[in-house]
Amino acid sequence: MFKHFFCFLICLSFLNFSHAKEGMWIPALLKAVEGDMQTMGLQLSAEDIYAINQSSLKDAIVHFGGGCTAEVISNEGLILTNHHCGYSQIQSHSSLENDYLKDGFWAMSKEDELQNPGLTATFIVEIRDVTSKILKGIDETTPEGDRNKIIEENSKVLELAATKDNHYEAKVRAFYYGNEFYMIITETFEDVRLVGAPPSSIGKFGGDTDNWVWPRHTGDFSMFRIYSGEDGLPAAPNENNVPLKPKHSLPINLDGVEEGEFTMVYGFPGRTEQYLSSFAVDYVMNTSNPNKIEMRTASLGVIDAAMEKSDKIRIQYAAKQSRISNAWKKWKGQNFGLEKLDALNEKKAFEKEFMKRVSEKGLRSEYGEILKNLEGQYEEIFTYQIARDYFIEYVFYGPEFVRFANRFSSIVDQYEALSSEPEKFEEEIAKLKRATESHFKNYNRTVDQKIFNVLTPLYKKGVADSFEPEIFNDGLAKYRGTVQGLGQAIYNKSFFVDQERMNNLLENFNAGSVKKIKKDPAYKVMRGLFAGYYDKIRPRYGDLQNQIDVNMRKYMEGQRKLFPERPNWADANSTLRLTYGKAEGSEPVDAVVYKFYTTMDGVMNKYIPGDKEFDLPQKLVNLWEEKDYGQYADNGELRVCFTGSNHTSGGNSGSPCLNGRGELVGLNFDRSWESTMSDIRFAPELCRNIMVDIRYVLFIVDKFAGADHLIHEMNLVRNPEPKRDTFMDPTMQSLNR
Repeated sequence: MFKHFFCFLICLSFLNFSHAKEGMWIPALLKAVEGDMQTMGLQLSAEDIYAINQSSLKDAIVHFGGGCTAEVISNEGLILTNHHCGYSQIQSHSSLENDYLKDGFWAMSKEDELQNPGLTATFIVEIRDVTSKILKGIDETTPEGDRNKIIEENSKVLELAATKDNHYEAKVRAFYYGNEFYMIITETFEDVRLVGAPPSSIGKFGGDTDNWVWPRHTGDFSMFRIYSGEDGLPAAPNENNVPLKPKHSLPINLDGVEEGEFTMVYGFPGRTEQYLSSFAVDYVMNTSNPNKIEMRTASLGVIDAAMEKSDKIRIQYAAKQSRISNAWKKWKGQNFGLEKLDALNEKKAFEKEFMKRVSEKGLRSEYGEILKNLEGQYEEIFTYQIARDYFIEYVFYGPEFVRFANRFSSIVDQYEALSSEPEKFEEEIAKLKRATESHFKNYNRTVDQKIFNVLTPLYKKGVADSFEPEIFNDGLAKYRGTVQGLGQAIYNKSFFVDQERMNNLLENFNAGSVKKIKKDPAYKVMRGLFAGYYDKIRPRYGDLQNQIDVNMRKYMEGQRKLFPERPNWADANSTLRLTYGKAEGSEPVDAVVYKFYTTMDGVMNKYIPGDKEFDLPQKLVNLWEEKDYGQYADNGELRVCFTGSNHTSGGNSGSPCLNGRGELVGLNFDRSWESTMSDIRFAPELCRNIMVDIRYVLFIVDKFAGADHLIHEMNLVRNPEPKRDTFMDPTMQSLNR
């Protein structure tokens, strides 16, 4: 009876709590939840949020650099995102002479704004449901290989038709594990310039200690500007470009938001996995997360110590450290939350209920073997999945010579062909010279060697011997039989850890240079790692993952059919989504009640002069002492951050938090510690997203930075009396000074 009651509680939780808040909704399908949103406080229509024939909120939402979200906040292309989203650009412009990470950066005119090669800003033009066209020619009897080929061919036809005679791009994406397909048509701008960023003592206030934690007091924002050609179309970065005239820019509300009021977050969440089987959740909780946490704990110990001792290393490794530590702490919190909610047993109970409904509906032939199949496939993929996790952690977040050495694979493997065509050969050498300059700009050999020494034993311990590079196994005998001996050979002799040696090699590159690279111990490590992955791990892993995907597609189909009471939303996949909820606090553990907002007084309570995480600029301290908050105060307080019950994920960083009238009230940047499991299990009573109050952003720009010219660009508004009933009321009074 307890088991049946447990299943009942699971279903009841979906009915009673999740409908209003859980879910990341495809904007083109918002009609399905429009009424629910309006009941909660939305004063717009679904078409005001997403439209293709008129301006709508979607036209102010930007996919920033392909990984974060930004929003347009002026009619001159000014966009707002998180400090941590712009961190690598801020870092790339920083030096000991101009330490923008430490001191901040503010362009006091458009001529001072800094270009960022490779940074893009992408708008969504249209989202089309193309499921029937993609699945044309496919039925239940179509072999999986043929099915994939037909989908690929149909996708190409649609993408080409959508981009013919225009400058747009189009990509067909699978949703619901391949049960539905949508084509995303986009417009991408390549000239995106840094406009402003507060010092890290504001933008990263609290550092790793406060990351993923509430209460929060971080001014996590930065500003950029999108430039277009004079015709308003995307153009390569050049001096003749002009600030973009957007289709829509967000008005900014100076009255903020109060507890219980409607909020929505509009952006590009990266990845959620709400519909996973218990076998997958078991792997995440008990194998994958612990292994990756161990690897990153070791590398962070090295990097953090080095950054404390040297300003140069601090600047060089700032973005790397942030990238590594963010996921490290998230995985720790994710396991905490999943264990707290007993998510694994909850999944198992749901699967029992699934099988019960399969039997009751007479659908055993369609869905009766799915879970059994998944269990067997996860048992078989286990060894390969572990090896894959370690490969990713070691190669992409470990010793940096590995990725750098991989850049030379083409010239080594194709030297004869390239050298027979002088123009192509010189082009390849020029690319490698640029790569060398870029690599060593943010590289420290001693730090890298220590990372190699701590991570390599963990890699060897975790990965099956048959998958290891030969040089990590029998090959160690040539290096005193130890990882440290191999490390000494690499860091004392390799071209890939010494800029001068590499420059000399590239200056007179010939057949002899290729022989030297092949003998280089760093190159041998790289080739061994990649060969092990591509020859021994990836093929079988890919086969098994494809089998899992087939069963997950059927499992997803069955879940949607058999559990109509559940919220029907597609897992995040870096496409544009809208999530909604309310501004509200939380009670995450017994006897702990969190207020929904923090203030400048709380910033000062955490202030520790000279501390690497909790120091503050003296000017900010002075403004607090004088209570000089200007028009950004709320009854004498300056609010800094607030929480809401919006379902967010990675990629939502920088997303706008909007009120019921589509006005900007906050900037999403994090989740609470109790919420980090929400990619797998969203719990409405626990999960809270964390946002910077937009008034704190404006206060920093105006009163702290003195960049009031940026404020003049914005459309500042207050709550109308009585409240409006129409979208973007033209009578709304602008409060720009």
